[in-house]
Amino acid sequence: MHQPVVTPVSTPIRTTAGSTAVRAEVQGPQLRWLQPVPRHMVHRAAIAEVFLTDAVRTGEHSFLVAAQWPRDHALYSPGSDGTSDPLLFMETIRQALVYLAHAYYEVPLTHRFIGFGSEFEITDPAALRIGGEPVPVVLEARWVWVGNRPPNRYGMRLEVVLTVGGRTCGRGALHVVAVDDKRYAMLRGRGAKPRGVAVTGPAPRPLERVHPAAVGRLRAKDSVLVRERTDGPWQLLVDVEHPIFFDHPSDHVPLMVTLEGFRQLAHLLLHPGDMARGAGHTLLGMESDCLAFGELDAPIDLVVRERAPETGSGRTRVTLDAVQNGTALATCRTLWGTRAADGAAHVDHRVPVSSTA
Repeated sequence: MHQPVVTPVSTPIRTTAGSTAVRAEVQGPQLRWLQPVPRHMVHRAAIAEVFLTDAVRTGEHSFLVAAQWPRDHALYSPGSDGTSDPLLFMETIRQALVYLAHAYYEVPLTHRFIGFGSEFEITDPAALRIGGEPVPVVLEARWVWVGNRPPNRYGMRLEVVLTVGGRTCGRGALHVVAVDDKRYAMLRGRGAKPRGVAVTGPAPRPLERVHPAAVGRLRAKDSVLVRERTDGPWQLLVDVEHPIFFDHPSDHVPLMVTLEGFRQLAHLLLHPGDMARGAGHTLLGMESDCLAFGELDAPIDLVVRERAPETGSGRTRVTLDAVQNGTALATCRTLWGTRAADGAAHVDHRVPVSSTA
């Protein structure tokens, strides 16, 4: 079992993660941003896609996790307001959960991780403004066992507070179950593939991707929306050759691909006919429930269920569903803020993303 590279804490921690005292005692000399953690510990094949650099334990089930966000990224590129892509936060939470599971809780590296739900909210977008160096990030994390039945099934939830430069600016959580190959095969049925086997996507269809600028992206290959006809549903384009969405082989549609589809469709809805990337609205939060595996060989419809502007707050909630062969795969509630004249997102801190803790 890999042991995390940490500097021992010289003074006892008597406070909970999330407190100023913990940040003062541990974040300074103990957390390191010198190099990424081993890529296999966060289930990544490409070293460039590893954002975690360190983790230290502050209590029985509390941790501080260090990460470094790049000033620019091929997929998660900065918004037009000069702030880091909020989905970098969700990917960092995912990596933190996987790393802590292996490094501190002895979840076997051979277990398969299945997402049940995820959420994040950016409460202070200005704190994520990119400067002259990569962004040093700290997650103040709390580990919770949920329906845990080791050694064949581990149920876990990671709840985090996001800080940048000691400034609290977000919160998030991820609920995952990790199972052995036998139980994974039972859950997947005929869709299961042996670990590491190359996967194939759906048969090519003569569909044109939405222009990347219309969905807040820079590169054509990062647009994941297609439509067979103008009066038909939007669909998620599953490109198994994409080097980031499919960093390694998968026998189903990864969570981050589905979240990207939800983000892009909501962006398109909120910016009709506007090709200025990110103009008007900025993503502040997402809360998703994963209901079923998304298969790679059948179309996935993305449906807007509700668009609800909030009176007086300058924010809009957009709820979307992913549906495949009549089966709901996932639902997602997104939160968007309007951008002020100076480019900063307007945030009303009195209203949470949802009633879910």
